[in-house]
Amino acid sequence: MKYVAKISAKGDPEKLFECLAPEETSFDRSSFKVNKINKGVEFDIVANDAVALRATLNSISQLLIVFEGAAKED
Repeated sequence: MKYVAKISAKGDPEKLFECLAPEETSFDRSSFKVNKINKGVEFDIVANDAVALRATLNSISQLLIVFEGAAKED
């Protein structure tokens, strides 16, 4: 079974994309891409199984936590 998900993060699109685009990656069983949207960024996720989907979602969540923490320091 193939899983597809989209996550949107609203905020400064330029800063979000600049920080998160280099993290765009492909794993053995999943991948994600970061795209700029009107008010933030959108993650397009594709996974071959539910476990890989969950792991990729966790990775993206961690990236957003780091970004959020860095933004609070500014």
